[in-house]
Order: sequence, then C-alpha cells, then structure tokens
Amino acid sequence: MTADVPEEPADWAELGSALTAGGLLSPDWVPAFAAVPRFAFLPDLMWPFNMEAGGSAAVDKRREPDVWQRYAEADAPIVTQWDDGEHSGTEPGVVSTSSASMPSVVFSMLRDLDVQAGNRVLEIGTGTGWNAALLAHRLGPENVVTVEVDEAVAATAQATLDRFGLPVRVVHGDGFTGHREEAPYDRIIATCGLRSIPFAWVEQSRPGGVIVAPWGTDYSNGDAVARLTVADDGKSASGPFTGPVEFMKLRAQRLSAVVHTEYVNGGVADGDESSTAITEGEFVGGRFRPQEFALGLRVRDSVHVVAAKDDGARPVWFYGLTDRSWACVQFRDGDHARVWQSGPRRLWDEVESAYQWWDEQGRPGFDRFGLVVDGGGERVWLDSPDNLLPVVQAP
Repeated sequence: MTADVPEEPADWAELGSALTAGGLLSPDWVPAFAAVPRFAFLPDLMWPFNMEAGGSAAVDKRREPDVWQRYAEADAPIVTQWDDGEHSGTEPGVVSTSSASMPSVVFSMLRDLDVQAGNRVLEIGTGTGWNAALLAHRLGPENVVTVEVDEAVAATAQATLDRFGLPVRVVHGDGFTGHREEAPYDRIIATCGLRSIPFAWVEQSRPGGVIVAPWGTDYSNGDAVARLTVADDGKSASGPFTGPVEFMKLRAQRLSAVVHTEYVNGGVADGDESSTAITEGEFVGGRFRPQEFALGLRVRDSVHVVAAKDDGARPVWFYGLTDRSWACVQFRDGDHARVWQSGPRRLWDEVESAYQWWDEQGRPGFDRFGLVVDGGGERVWLDSPDNLLPVVQAP
C-alpha cells in the first residue's frame, strides 16, 4: 500500500524490537512500524527535545545527516514548528506548536485505539502526517481523515502523505468541532492535549466507538490518555485513563502564560502567612506523578509553577485563573514550609485539602481515574463511573 518506502535502517528496527519487548508496540502494529518509518515524515530542519534537560536544539539534515538520522530514529519527541509558524532561524522559538511525538507514545495510543479492519478513523492534529500514515497503512487511506488547524502544516502533511503513497485526506480546520462531513467514525484519536473533550466527537462516533485523547487540567502541563467508549445510545462516552503523557495543547484550549506581576505586585509579605507540614519530597517530584494529576482534578481553574531550588529553598507558586488569587509555599531544607496566600480563593488551602484527599484514597495512580463526557460536559470518576469526583470550585 506504500510507494518509495525508504530503506529501513538498523536503528529503527532496534527501536521496534525495544518497543515490542516493552509492550508498547503491539504485534498488530509491527508491520506498519516497519513500513512507515517516522523519518520519512520529518523536515530537514527539526528540533529534538531532550526530556532530561527540558530543552530543544536544532538539527539540520543538510549539515548533519548522521545526527539527524539518529534523532529521527530515536524514541524522543521532535519539535517541527515554533510560534504558530511565525518563527524563523535555527534557534528554538518561544512556544513549540507542532511536533512529531515519541514513537513509544504514538504506538501506546494506537494500541489503546484498538482499530479493526474496516474501521473509519478521525484524527485530530495531523502534524507531520506520520500517525495518519500508520493508520492508513493498517486500514487504507480511504478510511482515515485527519484535521489540522495550521494551514501550512496541513499542506506539508498532505504533500508528504501523497508522496509516500498513502493519500489520506487532510482537512484544514479546527479539530475541536470534529469533521461532521464524513461522520460517523468508529474511532477518534487526538494527538494534542485537551482541557475538555468536545461532545461533538461523541456525536460523530458510532455507538461502541472509541475515543482516545490526552486530557488534563490547567493546573499543570501534563496530560493522561483517556480511552472512552461511546454508549449504545450515543449520548455519552466513558472510560479510564491509561497512563500519563504530555502533548502540545489544542490551540483553542492553549493557556496563555501567567504573568506573575499581574498577581503579585510586591512580595509574598503581601499575603497572609501560615505553614504546612507537607514536605518538599512529598509535594515536588519528577514528571508524570499521579499526585499532580489528582490535585488538578480537585483544584480547578488554577495553575502552579515549581521554581528552581536555590540555597536550600524552593518556592512553588499557585495562580487562580478566574481572579487574581495567588499562593506561594516555600519549602526549605530542614524546616517546615512557609505559606503565603492572597485573594478571594485560599489556593493553598484548596491544594492542601486536595492532597489530603488523594492520600486518604490510597494515593491512586492514573489507572484508577476515568472520564465521562456527555451533553452536559464532562466529569472525572475514581474507580467507577458511579463515583464521580467532587470538585473544589472557585467562589
């Protein structure tokens, strides 16, 4: 089903073996992995993202072909556009706005999607076109529709897919509304982070259809993959989270950067002071901690920022998104953490209450949470759809 497939390099095959051994690349996706390599969909100039260092650096295929190839075959995310296309030059831009995801994440989500022969799939977020090509190799190009909000990205992806021999239809538009013209779909998959899953996707799915989408809250940039099954009556979709990820956000739901000085004009002394027994080790950790996800479920309409540690002290800031409430907890080695908060919301009180709730529930991981989406919106559940979470609402 493909044409002009590049010769498969040994490193790509080795990555496939590693992903298979780790259970991320299921046997039914191995033929597509081999036939549709990611490097065939990457631009000459790209910015691989270093997960440990938390930054990107440019790699140009025309100048460093070997380095470019190694990154293209690595299990690492690669930025392919900055600042909605307004960026130029080789230095990283301000906001990464299109990318090629880690192969391990791509295939774990495709595993969750559980496509079957004859399924029709709607993809939200075309990007390079690689994910759509994988689906097309498995199901046929006529059974895949992909929507991309950026006109230039959409045009490039369409040209790449056509050249590769998998002419999936790329629609330039806002994926938040889905693509009603070719509905209903058996499967819908989003390759961008969501802060709310639109009911339009449920309406455009067949009963029993599956929706796979990264979902999270504004509290942090992290997401968790929701795997929702559409009810027989088509009026709702519900299912568990399968694990943590981090995606660029749907443009319609992208959160603008918080401006600290719009909240705090002087210093923390302007706030009411208290303390907390929660320690830095309990509260601050590495990426993809379920605790952070759980706190975001309870403390909505807020964002938190963990500052770098300096001279034994680490401040963590919290900002309300519906007003100018703020809080700061400063952890210091060998001492109780000090807390300051100001505004209509007592943000740290909300966070501390949410932390205690998470602890009392047995510190649940991602797999104990789930999501239900219907015409009234969406709610998160714990262990069962019958056990909906209470939400700490801003006044």
